[in-house]
Amino acid sequence: MGAKFRNEWKHEITASDRICLRQRLGAVMKRDPHAVDGVYEIRSLYFDNLADKALREKIDGVNRREKFRIRYYNGDKSFISLEKKSKLNGLCNKVSTRLTEEQAGMIVNGEYGWMPEGAPLVQELYAKILSQGLRPMTIVDYTREPFIYAPGNVRVTIDYNIRTGLRCTDLLNWDCVTIPVRDAPILLEVKWDEYLPEVIRQAVQLGSRRAEAFSKYAACRMYG
Repeated sequence: MGAKFRNEWKHEITASDRICLRQRLGAVMKRDPHAVDGVYEIRSLYFDNLADKALREKIDGVNRREKFRIRYYNGDKSFISLEKKSKLNGLCNKVSTRLTEEQAGMIVNGEYGWMPEGAPLVQELYAKILSQGLRPMTIVDYTREPFIYAPGNVRVTIDYNIRTGLRCTDLLNWDCVTIPVRDAPILLEVKWDEYLPEVIRQAVQLGSRRAEAFSKYAACRMYG
């Protein structure tokens, strides 16, 4: 776990942009070695409360906000993480801790008694389950193409095929039905620490494209 905040750009792009970017990024960056055939299939379960606190803060552009999610990749339940993503003054921070499949299942099923003895982030989620009424809210699935560049600790991702589980929270059931989010864009995300190297800045230039505040969770919650 760490507390470092990073810079983040998000751009909505077209299918032709994606083809162009894939070629450019592949020429100057490395593919993430943990990806399978160059991509991740990501499944996340997001938390919110009955007042839609996380959703409203995102829509309203609250300067300091956070959201919790459980995530795993490519259907591999041997590596599941609980994550808290925070945003402050336009900078982003993510802290995470590992969960076992059993622990993730207990959270999904509302079995919280073990959480006070868990890792610090598990304890924090438990406290906010009690104080804010956080509950598992919906599944978000998507495909991600990740690229990495060591100087500046740069990570560039292209996300597409965004799907929603509606009100489904059965995170561990890979066969859980999800449906495509209508009009969901292809997303380019660029994240870096203190500086963004010029070679990467040039590679991600797309003319008139401007940074967006698109949220996969918010888009999926429009369905329920």
